[in-house]
Order: sequence, then C-alpha cells, then structure tokens
Amino acid sequence: MLAFITIRFLDILDILLVAFLLYQLYRLIKGTVAFNIVIGLFSLYLVWLIVRALNMELLGSIMGQFIGVGVLALIIVFHPEIRKFLVFIGTNYNLNKILMLDKLFSQGKTKTIDEVQIENIVDACVAMGKTKTGALIVIARESDLNDQVHTGEKINAKISSALIRTIFFKNSPLHDGAIIIKGNRIVAAGCILPLTQKELDKALGLRHRAAVGMTENSDALCITVSEERGTISVAQKGEIRRRVSKETLVQILEENIVDIDHTVDHQ
Repeated sequence: MLAFITIRFLDILDILLVAFLLYQLYRLIKGTVAFNIVIGLFSLYLVWLIVRALNMELLGSIMGQFIGVGVLALIIVFHPEIRKFLVFIGTNYNLNKILMLDKLFSQGKTKTIDEVQIENIVDACVAMGKTKTGALIVIARESDLNDQVHTGEKINAKISSALIRTIFFKNSPLHDGAIIIKGNRIVAAGCILPLTQKELDKALGLRHRAAVGMTENSDALCITVSEERGTISVAQKGEIRRRVSKETLVQILEENIVDIDHTVDHQ
C-alpha cells in the first residue's frame, strides 16, 4: 500500500515562492539573448539525462563535466541578469527603508521635486520636441545612481527649462549624454548610461536603448526626446512608452516622482 501523501502549508508556500522566482526570472530575461541561452542550457540538460538513461558512459562523462561547472558558468553568463534581479528585490521592496539604512548612512536630504520643477521639465521636453533636439533625462527615485553621476560632469543646478534646453543644444559639449535629476536639482550632465540588450524597434536609437537599459538596472524614470521625429518617450521598469503627450507626461511625473527623498552627495 502507498503511504498517504500529506501536503503541509510550508510545501505550498515553497512551491509558490519557487514559481514567483521563476516568473521574475522570466520577466528579466524575456526578449534578451539570455533567454535563448537558457533554452540552450535546458536542452543540453535534457540530452544529458537521456544519455545517462541509455548508459552511454563516454558521452555521459563528457557532458557531465559541463554540467558539473554549470553553476559557475551560469553566474558568469548571467551576471547582468543576476544584478538586475538583486536591484529588483532591493528597489521594489524598499529594504533600505525597512532596515532604516537610509537614515544610518545619509548625509542629508534634498527637497523633493514639486509641480513647478515638473512644469520646467515638461516645458523643456515639449520645446525640444518642436525643434527636434535630442535629449535624455534621468529622474532618480530611490536609487542614488552615483555610478552614472560620476560618468558625467557634476552641475548641482536648479531645475529650469532654459538650462535643460541649453545642455541639449546641439553645439553643447554635454548634449550627447544624459542629465540626471535628484530631488529638485540637476546633479550631472553628459552622463553615460547602460544600454539594454532587449530587442527593441529598430526605429529607436541609442537614447531610447539607454533609457530602457537605465530603468532595467534601477527604479529611475527616463524621458527621451527623439532627434529624428521630435516625439517624447518615457521609460520605466525596463519598458518604454512612446509618443507621450504633454498632458500624459505631466501625469506620469506627478504619479511617480513627487514626494521622493534623495541623499545629498557633498563630495
């Protein structure tokens, strides 16, 4: 007789947690080259199981060596995805606030962005769209983005429509990079951002790929102005929303960046 199978609450919780982790992993790698690599590794593992079942010792031992170092290989191949997963955990569940790390290590707080600064950002984007001036604006949320700030020129200036348009004027030495906004200040310009590895519409240029890549690696919100079409796009959480109107842009900014504190870098 078969023993009666009992299912504990912890077993159900275990299954749900594994399913959640697999789903988040799928979200991170879908549309990227990493997804094809996962399919290839899974196929290789199935072949290895078949070889073992058929007692093919030579081929099985060779494939077993590859499987044996599989964990190390996965870490090397998927280190960008692992980093994004850890960023997802840290930003979406606000562990720094739960552990009060921001209070322990912060050196001060900037004033939060308000409707006036939002209006300045939107006016600059609309004006640059009319003149087809390419632009890339990164608005920090919980992530400090210090790595990206250090790639550009520190400004620490008040947000104004005129300043944003001046930075992205085609003859400006900083127009090719991104500006980063923290709180109510433009902290840096000419910053270099990571590019996404996703398969995007071929009509999208490097600015849009950088905007998506930035939001894949942080909780920042990115605004791009197309140099070819003059349209405004907004990237968030690794997704990009194209041809955004002025009213929609205002709504997105008010919903996502108002009342967010940031640590001041006094260096």
